[in-house]
Amino acid sequence: MYLIIAGALEIIWASSLKHGGIPVIIALITSFDLLIKTVKVVPIGTAYAVFAGIGTIGTVIVEIVMFGGEISLLKIGII
Repeated sequence: MYLIIAGALEIIWASSLKHGGIPVIIALITSFDLLIKTVKVVPIGTAYAVFAGIGTIGTVIVEIVMFGGEISLLKIGII
């Protein structure tokens, strides 16, 4: 559960990074704190791969839905 929440917070801070502010810093610190708690019970390679995957896919979806980003086969392939 920590890993899923950490990934969701990564989406929030990564999508909001250009706006800056205290909420971004709080989401960033909390996401990495939860990732640290996760790696105490899950291998670090697995935990980070899932964390980064959730963040990457989620950030792209937020970009497309919220900011009118484009979706292409190239972008899907890179993800």
